[in-house]
Amino acid sequence: MEAVAEGLWGLADVHEKNGDLKAAVKCLEAICQCQVSFLPIIEVKTRIRIASILLNLTHNVKHAKSHLERAQLLLKQIPSCFELKCRAYSLLSQCYHLVGAVLPQKQMLIRGLELIASIGDGLSGQLWFCNFNIQLANALIIEGDYRGALCALERGQQCAVATGYIELQLVFATSVLHLHLMQWEDVNAVKRAVEKCDEVWASVPPHLRQPCVGLYLYSELLHAFYLLKVCDIKAVAQHVDKLDATLKDDYQHTSSGNGELHEQLMWRNKLGLAPAPLNGEWLPKSAVHVLVDLVAVISGRPKGLFKECGRRIQSGLRVVQEELEKLGIINNVREVDLQHWAIWKSGTYLMLLMHLLENKVIIELTRSEFVEAQEALILMKKWFMRFPIILQGCESTIEMLIGQYAHSLGCFNEAASHFIEATKLTESRSMQAMCQIYAAVSYICIGDAESSSKALDLIGPIYRAMDSYIGVREKTCVLFTYGLLLMKQHNLQEARIRLASGLRLTHQHLGNIQLVSQYLTILGSLALALHDSGQAREILKSSLTLAKTLYDIPTQIWVLSVLTELYQELGETANEMENSEYERKKADDLKKRISDAVSSVHHLDLIQTQVDKVKLEVQQLQELDIKRVQPASSLRTDLEIPESMDMLVQSSSASSKLSAERNRSRRKEKMHLP
Repeated sequence: MEAVAEGLWGLADVHEKNGDLKAAVKCLEAICQCQVSFLPIIEVKTRIRIASILLNLTHNVKHAKSHLERAQLLLKQIPSCFELKCRAYSLLSQCYHLVGAVLPQKQMLIRGLELIASIGDGLSGQLWFCNFNIQLANALIIEGDYRGALCALERGQQCAVATGYIELQLVFATSVLHLHLMQWEDVNAVKRAVEKCDEVWASVPPHLRQPCVGLYLYSELLHAFYLLKVCDIKAVAQHVDKLDATLKDDYQHTSSGNGELHEQLMWRNKLGLAPAPLNGEWLPKSAVHVLVDLVAVISGRPKGLFKECGRRIQSGLRVVQEELEKLGIINNVREVDLQHWAIWKSGTYLMLLMHLLENKVIIELTRSEFVEAQEALILMKKWFMRFPIILQGCESTIEMLIGQYAHSLGCFNEAASHFIEATKLTESRSMQAMCQIYAAVSYICIGDAESSSKALDLIGPIYRAMDSYIGVREKTCVLFTYGLLLMKQHNLQEARIRLASGLRLTHQHLGNIQLVSQYLTILGSLALALHDSGQAREILKSSLTLAKTLYDIPTQIWVLSVLTELYQELGETANEMENSEYERKKADDLKKRISDAVSSVHHLDLIQTQVDKVKLEVQQLQELDIKRVQPASSLRTDLEIPESMDMLVQSSSASSKLSAERNRSRRKEKMHLP
């Protein structure tokens, strides 16, 4: 009978090599279904082989789980077989992870660790010890036990050093960094994790770097996320270049291979992290490609590289759509229609989709392409309505973006309402602060005393705590808003100091040329009010150049209105008339763009909240067992992408109101934060 089994194994190899997985599985299942019993060890090997094919090359998790559970029962009758037992524990743990069964997954991993403790088995035992600890860390993170997860990773890291495998040391150093990025309790601990990663990478011999391509991409992406988190946007670009080059080399290397062996066939579409038995992946290769596009967009958008960002967004959206279709997410398929494994696997792509659309909305609003922004927003809402649990974390972002949209169209009351709602829907301190700042700007643009008081109430606490935020984004934006309020209260010198400080931070760290342009516009207006016409002219010209680069029509109009006032005060009639005519043309253009957006059937659907309806659907879904399974945070699925929000103050009317008030009265009123 052993000869029969070997023959069927060989035939399965041929079918698998030719890509006929169904035939390969049938050959193997013939052994399990044979009326004449094979030796238990043969059946165990066969079932584990079937499960490996199903997990690695198909989506049939339930079938794989069934084979592994049967294999485990058989292994209980066999006293030895250390490798097979560990393999079964590891694969079964993966199955439980995919169906969201965390407790059985932990139990399986603990049994594996107990087996190693009792037998040891040298290097093989050390490798499996690393495998089980990294899977255990994932399970503990899903439960929110970050300290337990860190302990598991540190145990694995110590074992990795003992093996002498530099790749394993890299896996754990990178995973520890990922965990610290997710938790972020201590900025110094995060820095040390970054430095440790760099230290281990520096010790990798050149000949080992190509086999570590998946791990290198993982590490570089985490470095990029770290820099985005601390708002060192300019430094992200070099990591994007490295990621692009690595993906290009990997594509050329993969395409050049012909006549692949079985292992190559199985892993050619994967970005492995370490040698067996840890030869899994952080994310599917397609998701990594999209993630690199996304990081490029997030770092390129503040610089106004909209053409390249648009190309990247379209590239990412195309890949995401293809992958979602492979998972059966087509047409009107909703969360309620998905199986457990599909919920877990689709979560990454759905989150990437929302991040891409978020950046598209911000770019289109910056370019005053309101209809395009509207369409992307409607698409985000539709995806959220279809997958409200998987995309629950996006609800606040959608509200924030709708607020940006409403503000851009001059609907300031509605904008403030959406920003306040977005604040309530998130636990992120950074997101809450930014949305409160946005709401404050909308209140300032309304222009009455009550609204200004509301704006002050919102930014006061953020201003006092601005040095406590991780990066400088909140600080630069609250300084901008506080400067607007001081200007409104005619405390011009104090406003100038605050705005100059904010501009310096924005230029040095964020590289956000739209915010720089808006800072310059206010500073130019202040210079004019302080009768420094030479500086006002120079500053405003620079601001106008930046606003033109971004196709930012509202800011252009804002600058032009102040320039018109400057020429009027200087008696430069020709310049005043020319500038005023250009301003009028831009205003007419903006008016048409706003009119087109407001007349759309989608406009009211956006600015009128439907939160209660969505929350009702979420509640209904949560009452069903299958829907409670959602892709929770783990080292495998959590991307920890910082928010992509921009500071949009697209309101020429706000500038006009401030300018009119300044002209009516030159009295100085000091404003003090409570």
